[in-house]
Amino acid sequence: MAIGENLLDGPPPTLLPADPTVEAELEAGADPDSVVRAHPESSLAWAVLADRAWSDGRVVESYAFSRVGYHRGLDSLRRNGWKGHGSVPWNHGPNQGFLRCLIALGRSADAIGEQYEVERIDALLDDCDPTIRSA
Repeated sequence: MAIGENLLDGPPPTLLPADPTVEAELEAGADPDSVVRAHPESSLAWAVLADRAWSDGRVVESYAFSRVGYHRGLDSLRRNGWKGHGSVPWNHGPNQGFLRCLIALGRSADAIGEQYEVERIDALLDDCDPTIRSA
């Protein structure tokens, strides 16, 4: 039996397509606000905005940015065959924008006392990739 083998015959892992344009713009130091304006469908760009807001102590903005990125990621996951459950592995780079938004949403929901949301996000993270907390 191989590590990571699906013993429950669930859906195959969902692997989002790469978005080299957004990645290149962010890596080149483009302002994340400008990247979001040019690519509002990009969870990665929203995740960068959410993390920046969090670092600046702007918890509610981080919550809002991560919520938008999370929903954009859900749209992308569904377009790529995800049925609302199953593996979305962290080690597949293009999945990280969505997963970073999910982590940021949980973090900011916790900071504003939205406990039900924190529990829901923790369960979704575990469903997506049980190893994510050690990534």
